[in-house]
Amino acid sequence: MATIHVDVVSAEENIFSGEAKFVALPGENGELGILPKHTPLITRIKPGAVRIERADNGEEEFVFVAGGILEVQPNRVTVLADTAIRGHDLDEAKANEAKKHAEEMMKNAKSDIDFASAQSEFAAMAAQLAAIRKFRKK
Repeated sequence: MATIHVDVVSAEENIFSGEAKFVALPGENGELGILPKHTPLITRIKPGAVRIERADNGEEEFVFVAGGILEVQPNRVTVLADTAIRGHDLDEAKANEAKKHAEEMMKNAKSDIDFASAQSEFAAMAAQLAAIRKFRKK
């Protein structure tokens, strides 16, 4: 069985490193599915869920990323995430609070830059909440 090595790294820590059968994540232009021997690719990723089907036990590893860069080589996938959180470490209450805070910041924005920053934070929290709900269904 062919596998692909996957590394998911954030600025703070190495989140996941191991062999996988399949990886899915939110690319800049839509959902990407990556199998072993995939064509080389570099692209930005949007906030959302990285799903990794582990080669050792077939279970799915789940990581939320708040954007970043994806590099794919035929036998290696590297996700350099702005922020990455393991699925089991996601906190729905905290994400809801941050989303409400971002909504408030958008309402009270005094400049286009403030509004854009708040809007970006709001989008990341909305994606995190969607990822939490998807993860909790499993």
